[in-house]
Amino acid sequence: MIRVPARRRAEMRFNQTGLYMACLLGAGLLGGCSVPGMVIGAGATAGIAAAEERGMETALDDLQIDVEIKRQYLNQNEDLITFVSTEVVEGRVLLTGVVEEPEMRIEAARIAWGVEGVSEVINEVKVAGDGSLVRASKDLFITTDLRTRMMGDREIAAINYSIETVRGTIYLLGIAQSESELERVINHARNVSGVRNIIPYVRVKAPEEDQSV
Repeated sequence: MIRVPARRRAEMRFNQTGLYMACLLGAGLLGGCSVPGMVIGAGATAGIAAAEERGMETALDDLQIDVEIKRQYLNQNEDLITFVSTEVVEGRVLLTGVVEEPEMRIEAARIAWGVEGVSEVINEVKVAGDGSLVRASKDLFITTDLRTRMMGDREIAAINYSIETVRGTIYLLGIAQSESELERVINHARNVSGVRNIIPYVRVKAPEEDQSV
């Protein structure tokens, strides 16, 4: 049995995504992709079907987002591209997989939120052998409580945020409409029982981003 080093496996996954993007672009411009023997797998096949619904331009935008997330994973922490899978549909990013540490789960979401064009990050990455059930339950309570408070606040666009809680520390990720909105989110977090710390990884929208073209 030949063992492929982790770095090489990560590069292979990144290169496969780039090849798929080139194939889809070729299909749109040339009417098809005729790379002999190319195997794109079930996930890529589903992606082609989805592209028919969302349109070629949106599909290409999604693929560019996907490639950029993987590129940053490869550059910043190659374990992420090895253990975290990404799917992008209309700017919404789904993260799945299993990692060793909760901090890796947060890092995966933080990097995804930082990529231009991302409108939402759904983090379904699991942590292997996640420690205490009691601690996990407390963290889940904190996340749920804060999410409920944010959704009940009409001055907060809650869909633009991800909330991750690890050992009582809340990590806020996403895009704020304004500094005042972010401050409201942080104030809600401060009022949640059991919170030890709040760390915001949130980009505040520039004023020009709110202007219609």
